[in-house]
Amino acid sequence: TEQVWRQSEKYLVPKLCFINKMDRIGADFDGTVEEIRTTLQATPVVMTYPIGAADTFEGVVDILRMKAIHFDEESRGVNMTLSEIPENLREVCEAAHQALIERAAEQDDELLEKFFADGTLSDGDILKGIRKGCLSRKLVPVYCGTAFKNKGVQPLLDGVTRFLPSPLDIGPVHAHDDPAAMRHPRDDDPFSALAFKIVADKHMGRVIYLRLYSGTLRIGQNVLNATLGQEGRVGRLFRMHANKQEAVETAHAGDIVAVAGLSKTRTGDTLCDPAAPIILETIEFPAPVISIAISPASRNDNEKLGAALHTLAAEDPTFTVAFDQETGETIISGMGELHLEVLVDRIRREFNVDCVVGRPEVAYRETMTHAREGSYKHIKQSGGRGQYAHVCLKVEPQEAGRGFSFVNEVKGGNIPTEYIPAVEKGVIRALESGPMAGYPVVDVKVTVYDGSYHEVDSSEFAFVEAGRQCFRARFMEGDPELLEPVMNVEVTVPEDYMGAATSSICQRRGRIEGMDERGDSKIVRGFVPLSEMFGYSNTIRTLTQGRGTFTMHLERYEAVPFEMSEAIIEKRRKENKIRG
Repeated sequence: TEQVWRQSEKYLVPKLCFINKMDRIGADFDGTVEEIRTTLQATPVVMTYPIGAADTFEGVVDILRMKAIHFDEESRGVNMTLSEIPENLREVCEAAHQALIERAAEQDDELLEKFFADGTLSDGDILKGIRKGCLSRKLVPVYCGTAFKNKGVQPLLDGVTRFLPSPLDIGPVHAHDDPAAMRHPRDDDPFSALAFKIVADKHMGRVIYLRLYSGTLRIGQNVLNATLGQEGRVGRLFRMHANKQEAVETAHAGDIVAVAGLSKTRTGDTLCDPAAPIILETIEFPAPVISIAISPASRNDNEKLGAALHTLAAEDPTFTVAFDQETGETIISGMGELHLEVLVDRIRREFNVDCVVGRPEVAYRETMTHAREGSYKHIKQSGGRGQYAHVCLKVEPQEAGRGFSFVNEVKGGNIPTEYIPAVEKGVIRALESGPMAGYPVVDVKVTVYDGSYHEVDSSEFAFVEAGRQCFRARFMEGDPELLEPVMNVEVTVPEDYMGAATSSICQRRGRIEGMDERGDSKIVRGFVPLSEMFGYSNTIRTLTQGRGTFTMHLERYEAVPFEMSEAIIEKRRKENKIRG
């Protein structure tokens, strides 16, 4: 909950709260409202109050109308009855109603004047004030019930329509690459939409969820995937109701719909009118930081496993699948231990594939620290046409995060123009499996500045090999180093366990960056290498008697200490992961 809350605060999203499972033993509505106030540092306003709890939970009180609501179990909450508030709850509900009026009045000067003049507000004015407070994120309306039994969710849905922003409240959306270009949430603007989710459906196949920002979308309509530069045709169009689909002919600006028929579309792609191209702000996906080998328990399940991995990779852009040519292993990569554990569990449950997984592997990287230049000649002669390619390369480090760049500075045709792409291709092959430990090479600039060729024996293949070998040699001369992912870690614990939390970070080569308070909890912030975080969820639960939690995300890559680097390289050498 806290992680979702922090994300919503980061993106300035207005919120409602629903306190669920009021029919369960231990349900504590008042305590949870207080936690919203203290732990989440929000200002809750109670919109519904529970009638009973655990075994005695029977309905809710609508605090605005001051009426009890009971939900018919046979119709699963479709039919509801209003009645007077139980006498034992009248005092607490009247206090909640008064607090609701006061919070609403505080959001608007005109409402505040009305409140001071009359001592109260009309229902319409209360709704107006609460909506204004919700949109400005100063208030959080709170509802309660049991979602499984459809009790209490009806007022919550009313709250969604009453208090949360409509597309008109959000206003126009701007193009990612041109702030002056925009689309308004109107049907008469050109069509534009963002693909925010992809799901593999057993019956419909690949289903793409769209959020329409402008215009309309119809079955059979041709649309442009502006991100990929490809056109496609909408096959079917649905409005989703949980796990049920309602076929529709047309979708309008502001709608969230699902479409079938756009096979190339990926999460984060912009779809638009081919006559009015626009690229909306895309979704940034971090690179995977952890990998494991996976294989089917039975060879007969090879194809089923492949199909399952393909489906999951299409749904989740932070999940990747690769095949290691050297070892013959299938390698899956993701954002952390838990991420991969969940996906492996889905493979077993949803796709009915029993699989075996290896130990987690950190996604290390390689780079160099000093520039080097030199030449390499690839010469082979074994009767008939030989092989000849001569290249001179300068290889130098770049600023972290710059990636790879290739520059051609060959003069006088010493290397024919048609062979320059082959040199670059050879360098890129070397980047894929670094000379140091077989990990990808990052943040280097390569300049080809001279070389020579043979009229008969030179070929594209020869220059690919010359480029590859020349890069490997210069890289190893440039004081290379191994890089490891360092995670931004937040550990949340009760105050009594703060010492244990800080020690657990320091013992993992971590650096404490700061500490915060949130209600009765302490938050320890720091940076820790990913390799040290395996199994940490169990560790923090043990240290705090189950009361501690943590979150982490990739912060940056940093150099691995020399002794550890040597051990990693030796391990890779024994596993034959370092290619020549």
